[in-house]
Amino acid sequence: MNLLPLARLALATAALACATTARAETRHDEQAWVNLTAMGSISDELVYFAEFQPRVGDGVSRLDPLLLRGAVGWKLSPSVTLYQGYAHVISPVEGGRDVNEERSFQQLNLALGKPLGGELSSRSRLEQRWRSDGGDVGWRLREMLRYEHPLKAGSDAVNALVYAEAFVALNDTDWGARGGFDQLRSFAGAEVGLPGASTLELGYLNQTIDQTRGRVRMNHVASMTLFYRH
Repeated sequence: MNLLPLARLALATAALACATTARAETRHDEQAWVNLTAMGSISDELVYFAEFQPRVGDGVSRLDPLLLRGAVGWKLSPSVTLYQGYAHVISPVEGGRDVNEERSFQQLNLALGKPLGGELSSRSRLEQRWRSDGGDVGWRLREMLRYEHPLKAGSDAVNALVYAEAFVALNDTDWGARGGFDQLRSFAGAEVGLPGASTLELGYLNQTIDQTRGRVRMNHVASMTLFYRH
């Protein structure tokens, strides 16, 4: 499946949504997200990644969703990798039963070149979502554009890093998803080189979520991601 036309639709929809949500009622929260990811080669072109991602919200006072996600992929070329993955998401509900979400997803990673001395890449992900509080399958498209640039010429010790990821729901569900713009994540920070090919990413992430009926949630996130590569 060619996800590029859908990716362009996701970015266009997100741009429109940012203009309209500026007039909506907005609720803010401070959060901290940690992402521990292992990734590497299984055999030749066969690759994998596995993530453990706890998030702390409500003014950085309690655990919000916990994500467990993994995928197996095939490197079609040095710049193109296609993945099939699965995620389990646990969302605690205060005073009630936790909501569990299962996701199957297909993902396309593209290296888009080295403009202005940096590295530009994209990630397109199509998700199929099932939740314990409903019976429908939700389809969602996610498109990320990422750019990193070394702070010192000829060195990858520290890179400036920015990315944006748009989420578009493709259908309505009985557990609350509504077709159209879902959320936009924007990140600014640094990528620090570690021994081997591993890296640590630190920075600020803004998550803007459309909660419908004129309500928007904006999360201000201290984000830390460790990539262990082998």
